[in-house]
Amino acid sequence: MSDTVESVIVAIDGPSGTGKSSTSKAVAAKLGLSYLDTGAQYRAITWWMLTNGVDTDDPAAVASAAGKPVIVSGTDPNHPTITVDGLDAAGPIRTQEVTSQVSAVSAVPEVRILITGLQRSIAAAAAGGIVVEGRDIGTTVLPDADLKIFLTASPEARAARRSGEVKGSDVAATREALIKRDAADSSRKTSPLAKAGDAVEVDTTELTLQQVIECVVTLVEEKRAAG
Repeated sequence: MSDTVESVIVAIDGPSGTGKSSTSKAVAAKLGLSYLDTGAQYRAITWWMLTNGVDTDDPAAVASAAGKPVIVSGTDPNHPTITVDGLDAAGPIRTQEVTSQVSAVSAVPEVRILITGLQRSIAAAAAGGIVVEGRDIGTTVLPDADLKIFLTASPEARAARRSGEVKGSDVAATREALIKRDAADSSRKTSPLAKAGDAVEVDTTELTLQQVIECVVTLVEEKRAAG
């Protein structure tokens, strides 16, 4: 049925540990839409910088190298892929080293301009519609998205989920790291983590992943019906 419905662009924003990636992938797969994890792109450019000896604490060095890596994102929600200069980067970009540096690299304006342009071109090319998840999609990348959703959850719930994903991690330490990252992402000058004025906020603290997915699918279907 979804094949005959007009395409829809869905922006899903929110901090780490709110169930953003799992929800976005599942919603896209269920509705026959493309899917883009924008956080993976920032992780990919961060991984490239670290691998190529660029000092990620030096914004000028990061800015001058930003245009060098070729980042390609696959948009199949069932098998999302990401390559950097032709190399599969899906595993390497999830390391703790990358996680600890991604906020610093993401804050560099030249990096955001490049990656934002890449994200817009991918969304424009998605003929049947796309679910794009990140931190500044509804506010900066795709301000004209058909539907904007902002996922939230308590720091405790987010830390518990995130430490469940990372074997052997400490919930208290994870909570501190998440709060620190939120502060960095919310206070950066260029495209901070923020809820768009016209976004629908969904608090996932008390919800199961399945309930969050059902909620978002319903919102998208209502938007399509109204469109």
